[in-house]
Amino acid sequence: MEKEELRLVFMGTPEFAVATLRRLVEGGYNVVAVVTQPDKPVGRHQEQLQPSAVKQFALAHGLPVLQPVKMKDPAFVEELRGYKADLQVVVAYRMLPEVVWNMPRFGTFNVHAALLPQYRGAAPINWAVINGETETGVTTFFLDKDIDTGRVIMQRRFPIPDEADVAYVYDGLMTLGADVAIETIDEILECGGKIDGIEQADLALSAANELKPAPKIFKETCLIDWNLPAKRVYDFIRGLSPYPGSWTNMEENGKQSVLKIFKTAKTSEDMQAEVGTVRSEKNRLYVRCGDAWLEILELQMAGKKRMCARDFLNGMRDKSFRILTK
Repeated sequence: MEKEELRLVFMGTPEFAVATLRRLVEGGYNVVAVVTQPDKPVGRHQEQLQPSAVKQFALAHGLPVLQPVKMKDPAFVEELRGYKADLQVVVAYRMLPEVVWNMPRFGTFNVHAALLPQYRGAAPINWAVINGETETGVTTFFLDKDIDTGRVIMQRRFPIPDEADVAYVYDGLMTLGADVAIETIDEILECGGKIDGIEQADLALSAANELKPAPKIFKETCLIDWNLPAKRVYDFIRGLSPYPGSWTNMEENGKQSVLKIFKTAKTSEDMQAEVGTVRSEKNRLYVRCGDAWLEILELQMAGKKRMCARDFLNGMRDKSFRILTK
């Protein structure tokens, strides 16, 4: 079978998924339909509906778009079945019921931004950086009844530089994910759809460390614990930058507010001080962590724009402020 004959249904929502869909369309693959999340209300009064990045791309290229509220809805399932897909490709979408992922004759595979079985879950890129990993990668695997546990088809590795934040890793994995998705489809075509894959249990047996999860990140997840070693705080902050952003509580002239931290630098300063102590020196800002000082490079006060430490300190001149560790 040639790629023009293979009937593909693509499922995804954010910008991360668009890279793969674009490669499919520009590569001449036969995408017969696109499934994405319903439009979301936006604006001050939620009066406008914003289509997903995937929907915008699909409509711009004349692809049919399906937006089910419930994946088990009989009308949606019947409509999806009508496209007679040979294979379904999922990138950054929701969990699928068996009636959907088991529909195509060649199955459904997902592009996951981690080296499974490590970092199963909704936020694998963030958690890999937060945990100080030096590499991550992309895995394609067949969907089954549980989340991110299916048979692995292909994996590709991606290095994480020590200074990299989530934006850097996100962009790198977005491109790598598109590459691996294409390679996976081509291999399925070459094998006539008969690929067994590797059980993740077999991969887990060879893993050097215990399995690390990647649960969804909430606001409370992003609160900085300054009691941790400086390296862990440094990784935590870059693992949430630029979005959703780590935060701490600041007290200014007796009034508390939220201060977001986006970029820091490790230091060799060994002067002893209590955790959370703030020190400014020559327009540079430092906070004491559990074992060392961390320099704050970029931050954002509530209601203000993101700024460098120098601008922050200039604005705080003649004001009393401190970082709250709890």
